[in-house]
Amino acid sequence: MENPNNRIVAVGRLEGDLELSHEVMNEPFYTGTLLVKRLSGAVDRLPVTIPGKLLGLLPQQESQLLLTGQVRSYNKVVDGAGRLMVTLFTQGISPSPDNDTLNKVSLTGALCKPPIYRSTPFGREICDMMLAVNRAFGKSDYIPCIAWGRNAQYASRFSVGDRVRLTGRLQSREYQKLLENGEYLSRNAYEVSCFTLEAADGEPAAAPAYVLGENRYVFERKPVS
Repeated sequence: MENPNNRIVAVGRLEGDLELSHEVMNEPFYTGTLLVKRLSGAVDRLPVTIPGKLLGLLPQQESQLLLTGQVRSYNKVVDGAGRLMVTLFTQGISPSPDNDTLNKVSLTGALCKPPIYRSTPFGREICDMMLAVNRAFGKSDYIPCIAWGRNAQYASRFSVGDRVRLTGRLQSREYQKLLENGEYLSRNAYEVSCFTLEAADGEPAAAPAYVLGENRYVFERKPVS
């Protein structure tokens, strides 16, 4: 179902075979990993969910695909604790265009947690946000987002409940979690790295939206109604 508040288009290759995840009203859903290349050469390993009815659109041999759909989230118990899982929920599959680094997300939603503003040890400004994006049947997806630089400064001024419109890239990030026994466990986090950011209600953001260095494609910005 089309949702103007939550859209993603990404080009990549499926890693390995898809696995049956679950069924809804007798329709199977499969999960896998999409390898999406950045302009820098780095690769994001993104979880994907594909409805069984779309499997016939997959090529017989490994090749690049263009997937369209939504960024969705769900809760899963891992090691006895609940974790927020993020996935590219696929609604369309087609042959890949010439742009093999395409990875564009467009979201409009409300902040459900206070933004967390901080600086890296190298002095780079970061702001973490949790965006609640509504979808059909009264459900919502809770999507971690991160802003940098001037966008981070601006994001830090939002409050819980403020509506935000942003564009960016869905990315993966590996981190180390310290366990109680002193050992470290490698985990992957998934988040939307913001390229543009503005208030969804009222006037556009005071800080101008801009495109970060390696993401050279430009998003079409619509005027705020």
